[in-house]
Amino acid sequence: MTQSLKDKLIILLLAALGAAFLVTFIAIEEQAEIFALLVFAGVLIIASAKLGLTDKISQSLSRNERLLNLSSIAAMLVVIFWFHEDHFPLLMIATVLLYVVACCGLNMQFGYTGVVNFAGAAFFGVGCYTAAVLGGTGTPLLLVIALGGVMAAIVGSILIIPVLRTRGHYAAVVTIAFGLLFRTFLEVNDTLGGPQGLPVSGMNLFGWDFNSNIQITENIEFSFYMNYVILALIMVILTFILMRRIERSWIGLNFDAVRLDETAAACYGINIKRWKILSFTLGNFLAGIAGALFAMMLGFIAPSNFAFSDSLILVSIVLLGGMGSIWGTILAAGLVVLLPEKLQVIQEYRFLLYAVVMILILLFRPQGVLPRNLRSYIPGWRG
Repeated sequence: MTQSLKDKLIILLLAALGAAFLVTFIAIEEQAEIFALLVFAGVLIIASAKLGLTDKISQSLSRNERLLNLSSIAAMLVVIFWFHEDHFPLLMIATVLLYVVACCGLNMQFGYTGVVNFAGAAFFGVGCYTAAVLGGTGTPLLLVIALGGVMAAIVGSILIIPVLRTRGHYAAVVTIAFGLLFRTFLEVNDTLGGPQGLPVSGMNLFGWDFNSNIQITENIEFSFYMNYVILALIMVILTFILMRRIERSWIGLNFDAVRLDETAAACYGINIKRWKILSFTLGNFLAGIAGALFAMMLGFIAPSNFAFSDSLILVSIVLLGGMGSIWGTILAAGLVVLLPEKLQVIQEYRFLLYAVVMILILLFRPQGVLPRNLRSYIPGWRG
């Protein structure tokens, strides 16, 4: 058996195991069974690392990136269609996918350029409120989603002015203050519903009502959340392609130069402000479009959805997965969103758990669970 065939079999096996794990994890309800499944997965991962299988698997994945991407999409579709009748599992999956899009925007800021942003939930909220305000005006809802991103980018272009004039923890304080001001503005603004919030029109695409169940036959009916999950998956795929193209382009090179050493980058003629503005704007655009679709899916939004704690959840996803790592963001979003929903025991203590996990990650694995690899301009090429 050739090495290429071995690599492909490994990837397909991993995709099948991943789909089986997700289906089992989401389907089971007993807390003891969920804990047992998590312990089994943890033991399996540790054993693989001890036996040296993790490095071999990583090499196989890096040599067949296209197959990895396609098999991951196929595995995700299997999980989605497995729960085609169940509302809540599909709602959780859609939430994870939209968090992935928003956190990819944060990753462009944190991981690519080193721009600090602790107001991710605020930009997510700008997209949500854009969808709420424009949803009932007759504007095409696909355009509303895009406008949610544009509005988040415009608001971010105002915030970037003080961010550019500060560094480190001072820049962090600026974004934290903006997040707090954004929620206060929503609560005192009666035009936007005040503390009670606003209803949001559901997605309607070319006459297809996303809030109606999909009737296939008399005996087969899909949950209406299937519409949102598929659209969110398409958004994740497009975001993944955008992030990869930026990373492997001269834009990504400039982003990395700014993050690694601003002084050295400026000495070589790189315009620091230009690349920070670009990454901040693009990142907020991604958060905005994710927020717009999220609001349409929920049907109602309120200022309480965009607290500072929600921004910390987004930041924890980026840090847990690994700054600049797209696959790490996907894994971390799944863990952060699904675990508290399935483990009701920790539901009330989830923020305490996030804090403990973040401290442990920063102490023992600061690069994240799946750290970003060295840039590969041509998939599979190792020079």
